[in-house]
Formats: sequence, structure tokens, C-alpha cells
Amino acid sequence: MTNTHSQVLFLCTGNYYRSRFAEYLFNHHAPDYALPWRAFSRGLAIELLKDDAGPLSPHTRHGLALREIPIEPVRAPLALTEQDLTTARHIIALKQTEHKPLLHRRFPDWVERVEYWQVDDIEDAHPNEALPQIEAAVLALLRRLGKQ
Repeated sequence: MTNTHSQVLFLCTGNYYRSRFAEYLFNHHAPDYALPWRAFSRGLAIELLKDDAGPLSPHTRHGLALREIPIEPVRAPLALTEQDLTTARHIIALKQTEHKPLLHRRFPDWVERVEYWQVDDIEDAHPNEALPQIEAAVLALLRRLGKQ
């Protein structure tokens, strides 16, 4: 096999908070499961981010710091492309009701190829609730991938 890693793609709206937390968490824990997988993340509507948002949500930074997960180097949010979808072996959108309509509008051929989770964004769930929910789902995903 030429590519040593399979790719999992995490999607959220801005690629700023939830998908980035999932990406860092997955990549931090994957070696513990001896899995040849790497995660990356993208946003379905990064144009909705405020201009002064910065490269990464402070909630993501804080959640990762609490778990002693390094975040360097930090990059800016990235918009989803067709190439990203093609590259990924497994695709997860962090909230079905929020992300399925965006996928339907922008990448309709991919809507049914995505696994949908139910993690609310910051206006609907405090990070103390959402981040542990993402963490539990990512760890469950790692266990599931380990059984394949």
C-alpha cells in the first residue's frame, strides 16, 4: 500500500471549533490504538466566521490544553473541497441538522456518504458539554476502526 494512512475527515461549519477539536483529539489518540489513520478537518461555510476570529477557537485551545494535547502548528480554518471528500476514507459531520443541508447545497453527491453526529455548536451547548461529547464519539470511532 503506497499511502500508509487512511484519512478520516471531520466537518463542521467554520472549521474553527468542533471539527478541529475532533481532528486534534483523533490524531493524538490514534497511535494508542495502533491505527494507520490520520484525521483532517474542514469547514462547510467558513465565510460565516467573524473576520477577527483568529485561527482556532479559544474553547478548542482550552479543551486541548486541559487534555495536554499539543496544537502546534496552528493553521487557519480551511474550506471543504471536492478533493478533500475524495481523499477521505471516512467522513463525519459533527451535527446532522446543521451540516446535512450545507452538504446538500454544496456537495450533493456526498450527502449519503457522510456519518452524522449530533454535537451542538457554541450557541446551543456549552463547551463543557460539547467537548466531552466529541471526545466520547472520537474514542468510540477509534475503537470501531480498530475492529475493522
